[in-house]
Amino acid sequence: MLRYAITSRTMYPGNELQQQAALLREASRWVAEGIDFIQLREKDLPAADIAVLAREILQTIAAKASPTKLLINSRPDIALATGAHGVHLTAHPDELTSAQVRSLYDSANRPAPIITISCHSLEEVHRAHLNQADAILFAPVFEKIAFEKIIAGETITPGQGIDRLRAACLAASPIPVYALGGVTLEKAAACLDAGAVGIAGIRLFHQS
Repeated sequence: MLRYAITSRTMYPGNELQQQAALLREASRWVAEGIDFIQLREKDLPAADIAVLAREILQTIAAKASPTKLLINSRPDIALATGAHGVHLTAHPDELTSAQVRSLYDSANRPAPIITISCHSLEEVHRAHLNQADAILFAPVFEKIAFEKIIAGETITPGQGIDRLRAACLAASPIPVYALGGVTLEKAAACLDAGAVGIAGIRLFHQS
């Protein structure tokens, strides 16, 4: 079972510096455990801060000779500048395409990036397939609570279910699909049975 961890420093207590330090400690643990992918998803941070976090994680990966790959959420410029292994994109029509990101890497004489795309419908899965993503994160499979919105009371996102995940895996083939959204270790087997190659998540991999 492949594992795809997504960062969220807001899950940790303290001020900004303390949260970033906690994120780096968590990422170091993931690297030591050989988690397959880490998506650095701190979209509200300035580019310079994201780059610092990326370089720290990449140094940890190199120091431990880990197979873990680091992807930067929606920022191919930061991924290129830091030497990250790739980029995570959304399936939004206005988002850069996989081909455009690969062209950027090619123009910079860099190895081809790993590109993952988050999809929330079969239509988006078909689009990601057409754009030749390296992997798809299909979400939400199960009902989930949005951690960032608990205070606002907007906490529940309905899940699409195992049958829709199975349909997404069939539509995406041969592109691998990761199950995202409300996934727990107890539910992982059902996701694999539906055709997913692995599981992705935020709280799933974070230690409190």
